[in-house]
Amino acid sequence: MKENIILNVKNLCVDFSLEKGKLRAVENVSFSLNKGETLGIVGESGSGKSVSALSIMKLISYPGKICSGKINFKNNDRWIDLVSLKESELREYRGKKIAMIFQEPMTSLNPVYSCGKQIAEAIMLHQNVSKKEAKQKTIRLLKEVSLARPELVYKRFPHQLSGGQKQRVMIAMALSCRPDILIADEPSTALDVTVQKSILELLKSLQQKYKMSIIFITHDLGVIAEIADRVTVMHKGKIVEEGSIKNVFLSPQHSYTKGLIACRPALDRNQSKLLTISDFINARSEKSISTLIKSVTTKNKESIEQLKRKYASGEPILKIENLSTYFPIKKPLFKKEREWIKAVDGVSFDVYPSETLGLVGESGCGKTTLGRSIIRLIEPTSGWVFYKNKNITSYSKAQLRELRKEFQIIFQDPYSSLNPRKTVGNAILEPMQVYNLFDNEKIRKEKSVELLEKVQLEAGHFNRYPHELSGGQRQRVCIARALSLNPKFIICDESVSALDVSVQAHVLNLLSELKEEFLFTYIFISHDLSVVKHMSDRMAIMNNGQFIEIGDTEKIYNNPVQEYTKRLIDAVPKGFIQTIFTLITFICS
Repeated sequence: MKENIILNVKNLCVDFSLEKGKLRAVENVSFSLNKGETLGIVGESGSGKSVSALSIMKLISYPGKICSGKINFKNNDRWIDLVSLKESELREYRGKKIAMIFQEPMTSLNPVYSCGKQIAEAIMLHQNVSKKEAKQKTIRLLKEVSLARPELVYKRFPHQLSGGQKQRVMIAMALSCRPDILIADEPSTALDVTVQKSILELLKSLQQKYKMSIIFITHDLGVIAEIADRVTVMHKGKIVEEGSIKNVFLSPQHSYTKGLIACRPALDRNQSKLLTISDFINARSEKSISTLIKSVTTKNKESIEQLKRKYASGEPILKIENLSTYFPIKKPLFKKEREWIKAVDGVSFDVYPSETLGLVGESGCGKTTLGRSIIRLIEPTSGWVFYKNKNITSYSKAQLRELRKEFQIIFQDPYSSLNPRKTVGNAILEPMQVYNLFDNEKIRKEKSVELLEKVQLEAGHFNRYPHELSGGQRQRVCIARALSLNPKFIICDESVSALDVSVQAHVLNLLSELKEEFLFTYIFISHDLSVVKHMSDRMAIMNNGQFIEIGDTEKIYNNPVQEYTKRLIDAVPKGFIQTIFTLITFICS
């Protein structure tokens, strides 16, 4: 083996035992990692990338099993096969030599212990230090990962921190023993673009400082382009392509890699629809791919003036005036007045029929609270909401119940918004039953199956439960449920933020097609500027509960006025933009 290599995975195979036999999750995977290098492993959910990484630390538990292969780690010029080690022997390497940052910090951190104590525990486990020394080291680590007031963060519990702060705590914990290899499993997937950018910059600076090797796992090639030196592309448990970032991005060879690159919304051009991985895999020739790319590279969005002319009255379907939603903070003991969190603070705007208005901003800016206040899932503190020129802020519960047939919302997490005890079919049937739509259950069931097929699922999914479906399929069920009452207005609240880029492309295309077919009006909430730009006619930038900029999507992106907007645009990984341009040029030449 080469002197510079610190990890060598050879012919790794991982099986999972199922009732009907075995599932091969990873098949004959081989790759190496050099000292001080960042290796990106990219692929969709289920491609085997996380299982491969977990295998390195032998964290695969039943029903999973490493059935063959070697994982050689270079420890002080001596090669160790990690697969052959006993559990007690592995403790010498886990955390100390090889550390891991998991995708969801909330489930990785113990909710009953303070963040500082959890890091200090890891330090005392691997280093011969006292509690006092461990605490001092922990506070230094928290400061090193750019957490403000580290002494305060030490005492706080996970639920008291934001997503970005929790992820920094996980990084501090992973770095507590100065590991040789850091495995980062989707560490920035669910984070805002600005927080994501800061996490990537932090990892790069810490890598240079401690000369670590990093394995960075993600489904987003744009992120990989920002951080990795080499990339390995996985599909259905196998490596389909690998090489330097430059070679893989400028000249992708496998159709899966091309699809993975092209399915992300581009900021530098408009597209009538997003390409998907299946478009590339099913294409019979390079010529057919070229024709497909040319057919989707332009999209002329209608201006608000055109929308007004298109619909008779030219009146907005929704009018918001000085809407505010405040949440009370516990009243301090010696203060006379209660303090408030101003989640939404005096917001005014209009939405026109068949328009898509995008709301974009960081977590905590108030965009989700605004969406829920509009349809009174959260009661606003003050202001007015006019729907079709009727003031719905004064509606009674009975009036709201009737109105909500026209208003629907698609939530961010499809798993928590579906009842795990109800089948998919019953989830779609239930709103029809509540509002007594159609004459009988037979017709309702037929309508439910029709809606499943409308969102590109099958009639056979009717009797399945949410846990039997993938994330993308569950989100389609939520869309079908929203359509069951024939709404006119739909709020999409971060409805694609937790999905793979390929699944995201399918769902965004579906929402666009449904808008064209049923003339829906959307409010599309997201922290991802590229997604909002693709979907929206107009865009509103939100910060600290207020709109700081609103207008035509193209104008705001190309000529942002506010510094905050410029920072949001700058935070979007730019690697994929050049990649898509290069790919189109490469194929069409």
